[in-house]
Amino acid sequence: MSDEMDDFPELDALMRAEKKHDWMSEPRFKRMFDEIEDGLQGVLGKGRYEWVDRRVFDQVFDRSTLLAVHKLMQKGKIETIDYPIARGKEAHVFHATTNHGPVAVKIFHTTNAVFKGLAKYIDGDPRFSGLSRRHRELVNIWVRKELRNLKRMRKHGLRVPEPIDSLKNVLVMEYIGDDRGASPRLKDITIDKPYEVFEDLLEFVAINWQTCELVHADFSEYNILWLDGEPWIIDVGQSVTRQHPSSEEFLIRDVTRLVDWINRQGHSVDLAESLARVLDDPVPSLPSLSGGD
Repeated sequence: MSDEMDDFPELDALMRAEKKHDWMSEPRFKRMFDEIEDGLQGVLGKGRYEWVDRRVFDQVFDRSTLLAVHKLMQKGKIETIDYPIARGKEAHVFHATTNHGPVAVKIFHTTNAVFKGLAKYIDGDPRFSGLSRRHRELVNIWVRKELRNLKRMRKHGLRVPEPIDSLKNVLVMEYIGDDRGASPRLKDITIDKPYEVFEDLLEFVAINWQTCELVHADFSEYNILWLDGEPWIIDVGQSVTRQHPSSEEFLIRDVTRLVDWINRQGHSVDLAESLARVLDDPVPSLPSLSGGD
C-alpha cells in the first residue's frame, strides 16, 4: 500500500512553506479541507460529543494526518470521526462511522518524544529491516506493523480487531463495542470466572507464539477488551516475530504479567508451569477470522 499523497504532488512543498493552518485557506485545497471538516464534526466539538482541547486537536490532527484522513474518506473507509474512545501516550483512538457501521480510527502521534525508545520493537524484525529511521517514517512503519500483526493473528483465529486500512499514521480497524459504547478493558471490570479467562488468554499467548510466530510484547489487562463474555486483544503494534533477538525476553514478560493478574484474583498459578505450557503444550488450530499478512 502506497503512503504517498499522489493526488497532491505539490502539497509537501506547500505545507513546508506555509505557517500552521495557513495552507488550509489556499484555494486549491480549501474544498478538500471543507470535506475533512465535515467529517470531523464530532471532534471539533460541533456535534453531540464536545471534548475538544485545541492544543490536543492540533497535536493529533496535524496537516499530514488531516490529509491521510481525507484520503481514507475518499476511499470510503471513513465517513465521519465522531469522538475519542481511548487516549494514550502513543495514539488516540476514535469512534468513526462508515456506510457499513462503526469503525475505530487509531491516530498515532507524530511528536518526536512519543516514539523515543520504540525502535527496539522494529529493529530485529526481519519484515522491516533496512527501512528509514527518520521519526515520521518510524511512525508510519509502526502503523504498517500493527496492521500486519493484526492480519497474521486473525489468520490463525485469534480475537483481535480486524484491520481495514491504513495510511501514514492512521489505522482503521474493527470497532470493539456495542451501541452503549466501546468495550471496557479487563483492568476496569470484575469477571465471574477469572481462571477460565486466564486459560483463554494463556492459549492466546501460546497460539501467537507457536502458530503465528509472534509475541505480543505488551500483554496485560490494559490491552485486553471484554466483549460478550470474551477477551479481545488490542495494541499489537509492538508485537515482534520469534526471530527478533528479544522475543523470548518479551514472551517471559507477557506470561509473567498474565500470571500476576490471575494471582491477584485469588489464585496461585506457577509462572514456570505457565511458561512451559506456552512453549511446549500442543495448541488448537482455530478457524481463520480473515486473510493473513
